[in-house]
Amino acid sequence: MYFPTSAARQLCTVPALPDAKSEPLLCIEPSPRRSLFCALTRSQLTVWRVRPSAPLAYLARSEMSLNKHGDNLAASWSPDGSRIVIQTSHPYLVLVTVEYVPEISAYHAPEIAQGAQRKFLAGPGEAQALQSLSLAFEGVIRTEGHVISVLACKHYMIFSTTSPPAIQRIPWPAYDDSDSGGHLVKKSFGGCNTWILNEEEVPWLVDPDVTVTEIQQPAAGVETWITSDGRVYVVRLQESKNSDSTCDEGDAIGFGETSSLQEGHSNSRSEHQHHWQGTCVHHYEVPRWVQKSRRVERGDSGRPTYVDPRRATRVAVNVKFSLIAVGTISGNVEFATFPIPGNASQPEAVEVPNSSNRPRGEVLTMEWSSDGYVLAVGWQHGWGIISIGGRCLASNFGADGNLDKGRLQDLFMHGARDLFWGPGNFELVALPNPRPTKTDGQIFILPFAKSATTSQLSPDNTRYAFLQLDDRALVYRGADQPDMSVINPESDVWQHIKIPQPYLASNWPIRYSALSNDGRLVAVAGRRGLVHYSATSGRWKAFANFDQEQSFAVKGGLLWFHHVLIAAIEMAKSYQIRLYSRDLELSDQNALYCEAIASPVVILSLVDNSLLVYTADNMLSHYLIVPTSDAIRLHYCGSITFNGVIAAPSTVRVLSWMIPSAQKQFGDPADDLAVATVLLMVGGQLVLLRPRKACFYPGNQEVKYDMQIFADRIEFCWIHLRGIGALENSLWGYDGRGLRVWLNALTMESPSSTPHRIKESVNIPLDFYPLSVLMDKGIIIGAEPELIARNSLSFVIFRQATSSHLFLHHILRVYLESGQVQEAVQLAAQYQNLVFFAHALEVLLHVIVESEDPGGFSPNASLSAVIEFLDHFDVALDVVVGCARKTEVTRWRRLFNVVGNPQKLFETCLSTGRLKTAGSYLLILHNLEQLGESNEDVIRLLRSSLDAQDWQLCRELLRFLHSVDDTGVALRHALVETGLSVEELQP
Repeated sequence: MYFPTSAARQLCTVPALPDAKSEPLLCIEPSPRRSLFCALTRSQLTVWRVRPSAPLAYLARSEMSLNKHGDNLAASWSPDGSRIVIQTSHPYLVLVTVEYVPEISAYHAPEIAQGAQRKFLAGPGEAQALQSLSLAFEGVIRTEGHVISVLACKHYMIFSTTSPPAIQRIPWPAYDDSDSGGHLVKKSFGGCNTWILNEEEVPWLVDPDVTVTEIQQPAAGVETWITSDGRVYVVRLQESKNSDSTCDEGDAIGFGETSSLQEGHSNSRSEHQHHWQGTCVHHYEVPRWVQKSRRVERGDSGRPTYVDPRRATRVAVNVKFSLIAVGTISGNVEFATFPIPGNASQPEAVEVPNSSNRPRGEVLTMEWSSDGYVLAVGWQHGWGIISIGGRCLASNFGADGNLDKGRLQDLFMHGARDLFWGPGNFELVALPNPRPTKTDGQIFILPFAKSATTSQLSPDNTRYAFLQLDDRALVYRGADQPDMSVINPESDVWQHIKIPQPYLASNWPIRYSALSNDGRLVAVAGRRGLVHYSATSGRWKAFANFDQEQSFAVKGGLLWFHHVLIAAIEMAKSYQIRLYSRDLELSDQNALYCEAIASPVVILSLVDNSLLVYTADNMLSHYLIVPTSDAIRLHYCGSITFNGVIAAPSTVRVLSWMIPSAQKQFGDPADDLAVATVLLMVGGQLVLLRPRKACFYPGNQEVKYDMQIFADRIEFCWIHLRGIGALENSLWGYDGRGLRVWLNALTMESPSSTPHRIKESVNIPLDFYPLSVLMDKGIIIGAEPELIARNSLSFVIFRQATSSHLFLHHILRVYLESGQVQEAVQLAAQYQNLVFFAHALEVLLHVIVESEDPGGFSPNASLSAVIEFLDHFDVALDVVVGCARKTEVTRWRRLFNVVGNPQKLFETCLSTGRLKTAGSYLLILHNLEQLGESNEDVIRLLRSSLDAQDWQLCRELLRFLHSVDDTGVALRHALVETGLSVEELQP
């Protein structure tokens, strides 16, 4: 779903100032909104803008400050972006204020002579002026003990220390101008807290003799700790007053559940008491000999003498998919789900392909994309992108290990110690390992192409492979091409659609992309407004009025209903669903219809003419799209709440339903919600809600559901309500390893009222990432990244290669192994006109034959079912001989024991005029020693080939006779018998 593309950009990191020092970068840290980032060196701090990539402010510490307070080590932004906290090598924290000056531009264009003046077009996100900002030292905080890690929260800072090993919390400095004549006066610090890491204050630690080496806050009210013994904990701070009652900020993801916490200042001198509550989410067993003799010897790294391979170095929490990623000192990355009381999850190690067996080193940095789909990992000797299902989408380990390190400028190819995703996740900013001889150009920005389904997983977006780049959309057109073009990897079947430069310059990054059902209409929405495109005319349409475009933002998605674009928007803290026509110019006056709603839209879904709207208040609303001769409108049919079913509405990614046929024909649309089977993907869990009998109350209708869980950690799913034959109502889900298919998933009966899991009907392993299922061609289309690195190039080039895989034989095998031959015939009949239909059946037969026990000689039931199935199609004889020629000779006798005597099959081919197929059977007869010494079968086929004037087959038969008899006797005998001369075969 995420693929690196093009080549990385390299930023000049030495400030163009007379007194600026050229120092290696220590870290890069993005601002809370990801529009800025700071770069830190030993003595300097530079704040950059992400797009366009340019430095906005620079601050250097004096030598006196460095000697007294220590060198810079790390930097953290406050949640509001107004401060930067710098951690130093001495027990001090340096506070830097960030003041934004929007009315002043950071750069001024030089005067250009009138005759030489040129007009430069702004690139994506470059239309807005470079907002100026200033950095200033606010103060220095002396800490009790050496600071290891700092977490900047909304009202306070939390940091861990050594000597003593503790967790400390202090509020941000407050100012008061009431008694100072308008000047700000700093108030004294209050409410400082310290928790010593021991068995009394933190009893839930596995080993209390540790320090906390890293603190993160993945969600409000919840933190993650990595301790010096390599364990990971999920913790939260609780405040109690004579009883335990939570007191922290926001909604917290506790131990597998959501709790409401309120944040406020705490004072250690008050009667309130604070304590940490936590659980270990990454644990390993220490050998007994270490438990008896272990002595923790702390050096600069603070690591114990015994280092377990599973010792954690980094942790990244994915709230959207309830995943915890842990990077270890051995270089492994492990995935685990959120802890649930009484249900311990087993960690799963991610496999990173490394054919050259190159060393990875320990994990230095990790970060999830903002949509939660992929994890960027930086190792000591490389980098990689991993999906939530554990599939490695890209890495440097696929490159040639003999690259010239001295010539290669892309230093991140040899390791990344810090990285973060830019706005929209279209770019990955990476800081490579330091090189002593190179202190400039230390930051690299790698562009990415991502599937449009990462922002909106709708059926139309999955019907075609649809990729979104920084400045364009890529639509797969192979579905409209001849069959052979689909399976040919060299075919150029991608249409590149450039997004209009004026819109992209002002509204980058793109947040939503939508494709119509026929793939001809495209709509995209960025930071504000929207634009749409028609492949028929090749033209874009945008708002002519800039103010109207900037007055709203798309929040919740875009959908096409024929030529009408449906958009969920937010405007001035109100929420609407608007309808625009492709045939009209974009403007507020030309909006076809506008429906006000009370809550933000989470997801839109379209099934026939029913529009499903799921909102943040956990309500599912049903609208009918009612077109007339001169207008179109939405008719509200009803709504239903999912309280008690869905805990976090923001995690819903897929929404669809199926209405019983009787309700469609005779029922009232207002009752559709009460009888519909609802399909949801909540986080990575694929769930089907089947309604029970409704309970009616005066003025109220309550619907209860039976829940069926299909799978966890599903990355994408394809819903086929109108599939082909037996594939109708099928459900396809990709879990990072293969495609899992549930046949008739939406019509399965629920055996019980308690939640239960449904095993897939088929599991199709794939060696590439799927993007679309071409149901009418029986093919899965996907992409895999390619890395081009040559010693003649100083940089690396990335691109995507299109891949395909036949799925028909996987589905047929399920039916045949269960004895449903007629169902398999009915399904295969839908595809028999495809060019590669015979190849698909040949693959099916080959898989069955190869799966048999070579030592067994009795006909197998599944093999018999396949042969019975093949007899329904004219290509059966070609399929059998094609499979046999690709199978080991030791398996032939078992195969033909079921299929029949190959001599009879040869006779059938000869009598029906299938001469080339009969020629293939000659090889089978020869290897099975069923050809007579006179070669009469070859001579008969040669006569038929002469009659048909198939000269190519005649040449091949003569070569065959020469190969079976080196003396030439058989060849001369055949020439005499057929009256053929060699001259007749000359071209």
